Amino acid sequence: MKQLPRVLMILAAASLMMLFVFPMWRITLIAPQYPDGVNMYIWINKIGGDSPGTLQNVNILNHYVGMKFIEPDAIPELQYFPYVIMGLAVLALLAAAINKRQFFLAWAILFFVLAAAGVYDFYLWEYDYGHNLSPNAPIKIPGASFQPPLFGTKVILNFIAKSFPHTGGYFAGLSALLAVAAWWLKSKMKKNETQQASSGDRAAKPGFLHTVA
Repeated sequence: MKQLPRVLMILAAASLMMLFVFPMWRITLIAPQYPDGVNMYIWINKIGGDSPGTLQNVNILNHYVGMKFIEPDAIPELQYFPYVIMGLAVLALLAAAINKRQFFLAWAILFFVLAAAGVYDFYLWEYDYGHNLSPNAPIKIPGASFQPPLFGTKVILNFIAKSFPHTGGYFAGLSALLAVAAWWLKSKMKKNETQQASSGDRAAKPGFLHTVA
């Protein structure tokens, strides 16, 4: 039982590394010509789809309304995000080795701060692609925005755009929950130890006085 918080932090690090195995986000475009939807998956280090030609199809669709092509190699976040995740995983293992509740809490707070920064960066990326349109676009709709939703469903012309976390994203969320659970359990154990120590001190005092007398 005493090692459980440490085990939870190790599991948190393992869950975080699942971002290299599964996509963290999925954007789906549904239209009459695409009844089954066009799925675009965002990984921690790349962007892809159900098939090798998915990204090309999305870029062709975007071209008609003047959106920039999505070029994964030109997105800096895909280059440095993997190092951020690996660094977080190493810190989680370090916290497990130290096995102190304040380190568990600090890691969880750091995770939430970086996650919030990542979500905001994702929003800015979507905003840029949906608003900074080419003036030479074949289809021009004054005042229109083609920004997909950050989270949820949105109607864009004749398309229904859906944006939700995918498997890797859920694993990342699980890692944060595991860290919070580790902190809570460690705090509870610390409280129990303090109470037991106080009870032991109170129980020892009468015996000591009796011995002296």
